[in-house]
Amino acid sequence: MRRSGAGSQREKDIKDHLSELPCIDPIIFGGKKILIFTPPALRRNINISFNPPVKVENRNLLDRDTFSKSDPICVLYTQGIGNKEWREFGRTEVIDNTLNPDFVRKFILDYFFEERQNLRFDLYDVDSKSANLSKHDFLGQAQCTLGEVVGSLGSRLEKPLGGIPGKKCGTIIVKAEELNNCRESVMLQFCGNKLDKKDFFGKSDPFLVFYRSNEDGTFTICHKTEVIKTTLNPVWQAFKIPVRALCNGDYDRTIKVEVYDWDRDGGHDFIGEFSTSYRELSRGRNHFNVYEVINPKKKLKKRRYINSGTVTLLSFLVDIEVTFLDYIKGGTQINFTVAIDFTASNGNPAQPTSLHYMSPYQLNAYAMALKAVGEIIQDYDSDKMFPALGFGAKLPPDGRVSHEFALNGNPQNPYCAGIDGVMEAYYQSLKSVQLYGPTNFSPVINHVARYAASVKDGSQYFVLLIITDGVISDMAQTKESIVNAASLPMSIIIVGVGPAEFDGKHSSIHALILHNLLWCPIIFTALFLISAMIELDGDEVRISARGRLAERDIVQFVPFRDYIDRTGNHVLSMARLAKDVLAEIPDQFLSYMRTRGIKPAPAPPPYTPPAQPLQTQI
Repeated sequence: MRRSGAGSQREKDIKDHLSELPCIDPIIFGGKKILIFTPPALRRNINISFNPPVKVENRNLLDRDTFSKSDPICVLYTQGIGNKEWREFGRTEVIDNTLNPDFVRKFILDYFFEERQNLRFDLYDVDSKSANLSKHDFLGQAQCTLGEVVGSLGSRLEKPLGGIPGKKCGTIIVKAEELNNCRESVMLQFCGNKLDKKDFFGKSDPFLVFYRSNEDGTFTICHKTEVIKTTLNPVWQAFKIPVRALCNGDYDRTIKVEVYDWDRDGGHDFIGEFSTSYRELSRGRNHFNVYEVINPKKKLKKRRYINSGTVTLLSFLVDIEVTFLDYIKGGTQINFTVAIDFTASNGNPAQPTSLHYMSPYQLNAYAMALKAVGEIIQDYDSDKMFPALGFGAKLPPDGRVSHEFALNGNPQNPYCAGIDGVMEAYYQSLKSVQLYGPTNFSPVINHVARYAASVKDGSQYFVLLIITDGVISDMAQTKESIVNAASLPMSIIIVGVGPAEFDGKHSSIHALILHNLLWCPIIFTALFLISAMIELDGDEVRISARGRLAERDIVQFVPFRDYIDRTGNHVLSMARLAKDVLAEIPDQFLSYMRTRGIKPAPAPPPYTPPAQPLQTQI
């Protein structure tokens, strides 16, 4: 990164510092040389995906048939991210002559915690063999999100059917259950006995290679053990492998194991092979799981050939991986709190240039960030009551500055009813408080941490969303608050709104003027903010305070500007933001539960409908 001519030592020092950042050559803009650089993305992308089968039942459907009962079918529709178009996903079977169908066919859906996955169920009374739904009688419909189903007690959601004015259309019951074969793993350990000697001056250096059989008769390698040097009686280390990788969930599928003698040049010598299956291995350590290692070529050549040694299963231990859904099904609640920046740097809310400006035509950036994240998290909170806080404002009537005030004006009960209630409290606060400063994060972090510290049994997990536009004023205190909170059931999301100073963490383009404005305070303010937010995020280097490292990474920072759709599709902008900021929550949640040894509570027993009274005809 060079400029022609020798610059001052001061300029050279700064250029040397900036050269540590990934960059491209300077460009000319407005007669000034500008350095364009793109800091590397420091946050891991995590996609949490499960495949819960969604089962549908109905009760008390409309009867559209004259001489019998309805013959219902259920049609599932889904929406893509950022658009409102409904697309048919699938249909159940038709069940004849019933108003209370329990459909057998299930819908297999990918579940993402960080996405709002809208579902619509339409019910029809089938009158013919036509696939055209307009040829059949409409019985009603219901809408929900997959998160609502998963977040309901026992992952069972019951909703009234609607869609026909003036008619009671009955109810729909939607159940979700995670596919078990996705998360079974098995711990295996083997030993060898009297394997063939392959090395001229020594014994053998044996290792095992495991293959999964495919539907077409071919084999795919799925595991290779370590090499045990200079022995004919090796004991390999235990290894863990997903059942799907080993046999694709088919317990009777052939598993082929080859035994080799390791050679430095890569031309490993084949000792022999044997076959088994997951079902055979599941018998554990016994005489059934002692396998003769057979070399087919040696067997053909030598009449008295018996085997090339044996391999014995020493241990077989099945482990079902505990997932985020297990805790949610067991009743763990996700408690959501929002904290909004009311500092003066946001601009006068009455002016269209303000980040808090309430346009009659569209949501401002604060409202969009709040709605994007809140509408997803609310599905995992049964009472839908959310604390909403503000910081950096002067409060009526005395004008005192507060960094932890209730948006609804009630410090004893800062809870708002649903995300709509939070939005309303936010709008009302803008009319009553005076934007001031400074930007202090630690009070709102400590506020949520006090609640999280009182519930450490795994029944609740807390998520704090901070929406801000400015440089943190209490950096040392904020770091200490985060380090303390890292040992609690808590995660923190920071969304930066407004100017480009926030773009330092992602791949947005930044301009630093290296000539006349080299020492401009604005430039250093921007650099400080970039560095501060990256430090709080803790993905690259774990955050610390007073010599203490945070126990785990609990902070996720993103600039909202990176997610704004250039075509003006705000629904897509909000979906992109939510997807990114919420993607790490399940991993952070699980890291807390695992380090504390907290197991999911058992799911409630299956719902049993009340017994119908016997009817006697006289």
